[in-house]
Amino acid sequence: MSTKIITPVDEFADFLPQEYKELVARGPYRERRSVEDLGTFKEIIEEHPHCAGCGVSLGIRLLAAALPSPEDTLIVGTPGCSFFGLVQAALNYSNTAFGNQNAVATGLKRMLQIRFPHVHKDVVVVAGDGGIADIGLDLTLHSWFRREKITTIMLDNEVYANTGGQESGMSRQGQVLNMAPQGKRFSKIPVFEMAKVSGCVYGARVTVASPRKVGRAVRNAILVAREFGPTYVQIFTPCPTNMKFPPNQTLKVAKEAEKDHYTYEEFMSAEVAAYLARL
Repeated sequence: MSTKIITPVDEFADFLPQEYKELVARGPYRERRSVEDLGTFKEIIEEHPHCAGCGVSLGIRLLAAALPSPEDTLIVGTPGCSFFGLVQAALNYSNTAFGNQNAVATGLKRMLQIRFPHVHKDVVVVAGDGGIADIGLDLTLHSWFRREKITTIMLDNEVYANTGGQESGMSRQGQVLNMAPQGKRFSKIPVFEMAKVSGCVYGARVTVASPRKVGRAVRNAILVAREFGPTYVQIFTPCPTNMKFPPNQTLKVAKEAEKDHYTYEEFMSAEVAAYLARL
């Protein structure tokens, strides 16, 4: 887990697109970055395959800027929209079978703790609402029950955006979607509330319309996971393509959600609160 594994050998360097060379040369590796620094370094290629106005790609950019130790961080994901951005980002990334990302992250974290006992190697799950709340809910919860020292970040666009806009467990009740022409018939799965009672020692719910809060939540979650146990961040990343709003209105939609069903919330144990106060 170092820049050596992404640095091209001289024989092949000339064949790589310039954007990929810039990811290595100007990625967020050796200096501490923050969301305020976006635009001063290279965190993702400009021609990534996400739709215009994609909330997920914005969420990936924000979390990439917030990582405490990017070079020593392993992102574990699963198929879905997040995959397409993460494989184009300046991050150590491992894709898994759909839904088992927290199980894979558990094994990787335990292995890294043995291999590098004196270095913090952060393992962070980054996946969509389908991977975490639907098919992967069992494995997600059990990683929390076991108090695994990993961070789980849900990029919640409230829809199966990658496969045509079907309803997901995180879609809002009443939302008209493919496979839900009369509106979704049950409420959002309360994953954030479940995290509070399933072993997570820190959690935050936020939207991409509040980048500083996203950055603070991601950083806090990873630092806390190193010392205390599982942490969870849920980020609203609205999808203009399937929710049928103009691509330039993504932040407006996210800001409106903050007033309605995605109000900012943070929870932590007393021990964690004291630890963060000392940082």
